[in-house]
Amino acid sequence: MSSTEITINDLDFELFIQEKEIQKRVEEMALSISTEYAGQDLVVIGVLNGVFMFFSDLVKSLSIDVPINFVKVASYTGTQTSGKVRELVGFSGELKGRHVLVVDDILDSGYTYSFIIETLKAKAPASIKFACLLYKPDALRVDLTPDYAGFEIPNEFVVGYGLDYNQLGRTYRDIYKKK
Repeated sequence: MSSTEITINDLDFELFIQEKEIQKRVEEMALSISTEYAGQDLVVIGVLNGVFMFFSDLVKSLSIDVPINFVKVASYTGTQTSGKVRELVGFSGELKGRHVLVVDDILDSGYTYSFIIETLKAKAPASIKFACLLYKPDALRVDLTPDYAGFEIPNEFVVGYGLDYNQLGRTYRDIYKKK
């Protein structure tokens, strides 16, 4: 059962996107990805930590078998992006000539995705595309759009379904926005 309001530390949040809506959209995205990459050599890379719930649900819903890997990068402190991305754990697999799908929880400033793209380009993949659960076009500070996006949302701070506020709130099944 979903709560309509939650409090994490000093912030109050209200229900924004329910679990059933999230699951429906994840299945639709998985169908599109499976169709596009059927018969191709695809590697799926999740961006930790926030992506863990979305990534798990997405790859389980794919109808194609793909190798998976993870990178860990960070650019947030509290509720604001620092504007600086630092790589914490990098990808070590072979990507030359392979298609790459980077999966992240949210696209807001775009700094994390830009950093990952530049890092992966050096490995000479056949292509790099990007999937995110949440897309905040009003928050973008770089020129890019996701190839697959679950929900386009306003520039509001959100938690739940993997997204956090100072490492809390990730375990909620729904997504909540700051009141």
